[in-house]
Amino acid sequence: MQSEKKSNVEFIPQFQKAFYHPRYWGIWLGVGAMAAMAYVPAPIRDPILGGLGRLAGKFAKGARRRARINLLYCLPELPEARREEIIDDMFAAAPQSMVMMAELACRGDAKKLLGRVHWHNQEIVDGLKAEGKNIIFLVPHGWAVDIPAMLMAATGQPMAAMFHNQKNLLSDYLWNTVRRRFGGRMHARNDGIKPFISSVRQGYWGYYLPDQDHGAEHSEFVDFFATYKATLPAVGRLMKVCRAEIVPLFPVYDGKKHRLDIHIRPPMYDLATADDATIARRMNEEVEVLVGPNPEQYTWILKLLKTRKPGEQEPYTRDELYPR
Repeated sequence: MQSEKKSNVEFIPQFQKAFYHPRYWGIWLGVGAMAAMAYVPAPIRDPILGGLGRLAGKFAKGARRRARINLLYCLPELPEARREEIIDDMFAAAPQSMVMMAELACRGDAKKLLGRVHWHNQEIVDGLKAEGKNIIFLVPHGWAVDIPAMLMAATGQPMAAMFHNQKNLLSDYLWNTVRRRFGGRMHARNDGIKPFISSVRQGYWGYYLPDQDHGAEHSEFVDFFATYKATLPAVGRLMKVCRAEIVPLFPVYDGKKHRLDIHIRPPMYDLATADDATIARRMNEEVEVLVGPNPEQYTWILKLLKTRKPGEQEPYTRDELYPR
């Protein structure tokens, strides 16, 4: 196991000599390629990255199958050809977004990068900040998900985020090191939620991803696009204990205009008196509103629908769906 420096405040990844082992050379090579591409102008690199992403998506059989199943369940009204197009565009958007993140991390020039960032409805956040409100951003899993938090941290706003450790120790170290490039606090989910709550109550803006499947025990089964999903209604409790406003946000990387559009929605004031089922459904509604116009930006490769109601088979184990 990786040796990490942990406290009740934050999670700080630590470098290990073992990362020089040959088994990690492939990751180092990939990271080096991304770092090199970060210095290539976006109008030149984006078509290249998009093409490489689409090509990689043809060979990523497992990930592509999960995306096909998710889209079949969530957007069954779309023709098969349109769903395949979304998947191809998703694989194209992934490296384009990741290299923009690498550009921000390697070059460290947030002001220059902000020239290619368009904040939609930023006045919502500016108003809450002027009122001295605590904020927790509700951010669906998108390929550019980390960039808005990094940009806010780079401009001096203290940020705090929760995350899941990755299985690969070097990937976990590198990813979280990049996330912390401009400061802020990272809180590992396996350390519990209290450190995150403490940070938000201290004035850090929280970053919360609402759409992972955490199992049935504490979740509500509520509608999600055309299907349903086991949804953890934790944001309702966070709103109360952190005395924070919940603000939906979603980043969209435009590979044709070579810019990032960050969409901000009005605060979810209606959660204050809602029950868990209503909170869970409202969270999914915001995901639908944010993702709907740009479905290719969403990480459909995740096992979003793994937990099903009693008696119903998990979609990803259904061999008749897109046979391996």
